[in-house]
Amino acid sequence: MYSKYAFRAAATLSLLMTSSAFAETITIATVNNGDMIRMQGLTDDFTAKTGHDVEWVTLEENVLRQRVTTDITTNGGQFDIMTIGMYETPIWGKNGWLVPLNDLPADYDVDDILPAMRGGLSYDGTLYAAPFYGESSMIMYRTDLMEKAGLEMPEAPTWEFVANAARAMTDKDNEIYGICLRGKAGWGENMAFLTATSNAFGARWFDDNWTAQFDSKEWADTLNFYIDLMNDAGPPGASNNGFNENLSLFQQGKCGMWIDATVAASFVTNPDDSSVADKVDFALAPDTGLERRSNWLWAWALGIPAGTQKEGPAKEFIQWATSKDYIELVAENEGWANVPPGARTSLYENPNYQEVPFAEMTLKSIQSADPLNPTVEPVPYVGVQFVAIPEFAGIASQVGQEFSAALAGQQTAEEALEKAQALTTEEMEAAGY
Repeated sequence: MYSKYAFRAAATLSLLMTSSAFAETITIATVNNGDMIRMQGLTDDFTAKTGHDVEWVTLEENVLRQRVTTDITTNGGQFDIMTIGMYETPIWGKNGWLVPLNDLPADYDVDDILPAMRGGLSYDGTLYAAPFYGESSMIMYRTDLMEKAGLEMPEAPTWEFVANAARAMTDKDNEIYGICLRGKAGWGENMAFLTATSNAFGARWFDDNWTAQFDSKEWADTLNFYIDLMNDAGPPGASNNGFNENLSLFQQGKCGMWIDATVAASFVTNPDDSSVADKVDFALAPDTGLERRSNWLWAWALGIPAGTQKEGPAKEFIQWATSKDYIELVAENEGWANVPPGARTSLYENPNYQEVPFAEMTLKSIQSADPLNPTVEPVPYVGVQFVAIPEFAGIASQVGQEFSAALAGQQTAEEALEKAQALTTEEMEAAGY
């Protein structure tokens, strides 16, 4: 006859055997950003709780977008979870390419996800990807260089102020550049930055009739301003620099200002990685007085392709990685400044997180981006730094190549805009617009 202790041991062994029998290995495609790398380092916690193992495919941003798009449109089945964003999710959800996340348990608390993130990752009211982190963009700047230039950064600066400050902070002999901005070609690289910036200059991708607008004065003003500023105050080789390259430059103390994703704040203020960690402050992305700032709205999110054979374990992983408990796990291991930002309301209500120096500015930036009204003049599309139509990624990748070539001095801004207008018009007409 079993003692109660022997019975418990037998029951526990039976449970473990049952669990291991259903244990799976799931494959996740993700981007090589710091928060995702950190998540990989904590995956043992997920395996310990569920029995499931994880294989990671970690890719540079442009490559990730190409790989996951190819896989899901061809039903390739390489991945059980894909790291995707606000552009892909509603389009792929509408097409039936993603598993709906409409059965997450009550303790996951879907309603705690920030409305801007939940809305951007849904189609027709159904959530199709869960945000690992959310972001806008803002100015990160060196307080010591700003002070040395005799200037004081406003909370909500204009592009004119930013340009003057960048030129004043530049000291090329000592490899200090007043501003670092994305130049690497890609719809999610230089075109994310330039589209958001163009909104502040009064530009738009299309008018109400879906006619391309690259031949407008507003786009000429945007691109010429950007190229002139980068020539005067940017680092050499800027046309090759995306998020990670500019992050490295800023951490090395070579950038006076950097306008980019709010999620970068934890990396530029981490003394283990950043040589200027104690000299950084933040401001809203600049405007030109037209009531639109140059900040975007994005979430890196986890979605499940509809063809996976491992939907159950994939949902378990998403529940783990995007939960309140995961935030607590990162805080315990890495500190509150390093938790994934911008996804949950409760994070910004947490007194521990309210002490993080960039928390308030991140939330203000996210809340000031309006994907339903992104431009000064009316437009037929939604999206701040992208146009939420399937054709956008291909078109913007080509436009990004032309703009990057103009930054590199291989053609003029006018030539780049002329080519952008022609190729966008051709692609949109071919697509039936």
